[in-house]
Amino acid sequence: MAADKYAGKILILATESCAYPGADAVGQAHQSYPANTYILRVKAPVLFPEHFYLDCFDKGVAGIIVMSCGVECPYEGAYEHLAKRVDRVHELMKERGIDVRRLRLTAICTVCTRAFVNEVKQMNDVISELGPPGNDRPASVNAA
Repeated sequence: MAADKYAGKILILATESCAYPGADAVGQAHQSYPANTYILRVKAPVLFPEHFYLDCFDKGVAGIIVMSCGVECPYEGAYEHLAKRVDRVHELMKERGIDVRRLRLTAICTVCTRAFVNEVKQMNDVISELGPPGNDRPASVNAA
């Protein structure tokens, strides 16, 4: 039955100063994580507007993890603005009937290999449970 599990695409927006080196450290340590993961190296995820996330879901991306430096971001105030943006995207997702668990914001440092792998596995579990975007049940919208 495990072969029937849905394995949709997981997009990771990884900051080039923290999360992307963390992802690289996972590879160097030969740790494994689900192969349905696509990592996009970005200068600062706060640069992505709200509609970017919704467009990703519309185009079939099943889950998005925004991996940033957290409050240690080299760009003053960027993390706080990013957190507010993700909150606004969550509201838009609820309006569209998209389960908010499909979008996560997390802080990953350059050596946080275990945290990186755990985040990816948790998102993979969520999208396996939910199935493809657009199939979210109204009851699951209130989760998280």
